[in-house]
Amino acid sequence: MKRLLISSLLATGTWAVYAQTYTDQARVRSAEPQYESVSVPRNECTSQWIQEPGRRGNHGRHGQQDRQYGGAILGGLAGGVVGHQFGGGTGKDAATALGVVLGAMAGDQIANRDQNPAYDDGRYESSQRQVQRCRTVYDAQTRITGYRVNYDYRGQNFTTFMRSNPGNSLPVRVTVDPIEQ
Repeated sequence: MKRLLISSLLATGTWAVYAQTYTDQARVRSAEPQYESVSVPRNECTSQWIQEPGRRGNHGRHGQQDRQYGGAILGGLAGGVVGHQFGGGTGKDAATALGVVLGAMAGDQIANRDQNPAYDDGRYESSQRQVQRCRTVYDAQTRITGYRVNYDYRGQNFTTFMRSNPGNSLPVRVTVDPIEQ
């Protein structure tokens, strides 16, 4: 086999005197894709609704609203004036006092109707809110890195690695050097 290669090189040697290298075509016997495994990161997010306990209102200390006393004062004054109109003697004083108390209670009730009553022991109410949680997930992907190519040139088998599939034939560079004896 070496004699065949040497004789073919000597036969082409006369032409190669003028050009020491040239290109030729080799026959591709096989091209096997070569793969690598790559981890590709991606975010995976989910949304959930959660129950969250919280205090009612949004003012004052500990989440309670500030209580308004102006309604009680004005209600007490108005109730005292109206109560003073009824009765006579000590009954007038009792009617005035009762008017002040009832007016103060009514004024306080009107002024603070949007707030929690003091006797309400359920000072907490639950609320819902949406929570988004994200985490990084790595997906394994396989990619072709190139091809292991087995080719045949003038009876010799060679193997090389190439980025793309060469097809049925492969250009090769042939270098001719004289053999010194």
